Amino acid sequence: MNLFTSFMRTVVPIVAGLVLTLLVHIGVRFGSASVASVVTTVLTGAYYTVFRLLENLAVKIRSRPLATVAGVLLGWATPPDYPTADHRTAPAPAPAGH
Repeated sequence: MNLFTSFMRTVVPIVAGLVLTLLVHIGVRFGSASVASVVTTVLTGAYYTVFRLLENLAVKIRSRPLATVAGVLLGWATPPDYPTADHRTAPAPAPAGH
């Protein structure tokens, strides 16, 4: 589930950046494809940053509905849960005497 969650939270902001860029293109002419790429990148980064900060703020003020909305707009209602090194299981020791 974590892989899918992280995938969705990567792809949705990219698609949102693309959509925002397409909206900017309405009535606006860019001189080159590289300028359009920069605009897409900036809008994608801004979109992700705004909703990630909103999600963090929602956790701090304990607003579950706000956290859910921000998460959904990032592609998944909750952030992926990555296990820490402390939670990993160690390999079983070899039997003694063999």
